[in-house]
Amino acid sequence: MIIEDKLLDIKARAKDIETKMNSGEISGDELTKLSKEYSQLSEVLPLIDKYLQTQQGIVDANEMLSDPELKSIAEEQLNELKHILPDLERDLQIALLPSDSADDNSAIVEIRAGVGGEESALFAGDLFRQYQSYALRHGWKIEIIEENATSLRGYKEIIFKVDGQGAYARLKFESGIHRVQRVPETEAAGRIHTSAASVAVMPEAKDIDVVIDDKDIRIDIFRASGAGGQHVNKTDSAIRITHFPTGIVVTCQNERSQLQNKATAMAVLRSRLYEKQRNEQMNASNASRRSMVGSGDRSEKIRTYNFPEQRVTDHRIKLTLYKLDNILAGGEGLDEMIDALISADQLERLAAID
Repeated sequence: MIIEDKLLDIKARAKDIETKMNSGEISGDELTKLSKEYSQLSEVLPLIDKYLQTQQGIVDANEMLSDPELKSIAEEQLNELKHILPDLERDLQIALLPSDSADDNSAIVEIRAGVGGEESALFAGDLFRQYQSYALRHGWKIEIIEENATSLRGYKEIIFKVDGQGAYARLKFESGIHRVQRVPETEAAGRIHTSAASVAVMPEAKDIDVVIDDKDIRIDIFRASGAGGQHVNKTDSAIRITHFPTGIVVTCQNERSQLQNKATAMAVLRSRLYEKQRNEQMNASNASRRSMVGSGDRSEKIRTYNFPEQRVTDHRIKLTLYKLDNILAGGEGLDEMIDALISADQLERLAAID
């Protein structure tokens, strides 16, 4: 069978990599590359073994049917193996789906207040603290790149980097418009208001992912302003980079030196250009369909947080959890929602192959 030949090829490739890694003859970039490939293959090898064992068990049971003394045992074994085979095939197909090449990258997250004035800025702050707590729980590191804070612990805008294993792979489904329905602290009449904030999650681009020509950018240096550290308003350390071909503008003033701000701003610019390239490639390859989840469209309403009902609804997969406090605290409820989005994305990609 073709699929069994492919699975045996995967097992053989894993064995070949293991032999090379143990030989002591490779090092550096080649060893790193092989280690990453072996790690990916190792995750699917147990499923392959179970699938091949199940298929062989079916073959053996069919042969036993011709023996009157073993027929009843064979029929029972066949029934059991054929019952587990469909789920095993689906799990194997999902495990063999092509992975997103950027999944191992760090994530650059941008949160911006939308309609709703100060209440929207407060909600943007809630979302930042949600992802901050979520990152802490997963052992990831957060580094604030740029922030425009308000006097009430809100943010008109905040950009930060999340560095850690699986950060982009899990956070990429958060891109879009997040709505909140609650009674604002400033609302004397106790009326429920609706406001929103946008979230954009991009993989951090490496130098090899995006090449930026010096003639395509303008770098402006200016004096930092607003909240952001002791150096604010004392030195001309803030950086603004304008990318002419795309019109993308990036500013950074959070670091202490002009050099640091320039490096950080360039990293964000590379990530925005990388995201643009990836979206263009995705749109070209998926011209006939639009992904239900994981599209990264920051203008799409994806989630509603309803405080009176303690309800969070993800509109893409129509999942509602009555765990608002836990989700906003970056707890297991957010993992539950992200896991459901990952599963929906896998099944959708699987259906597209079929």
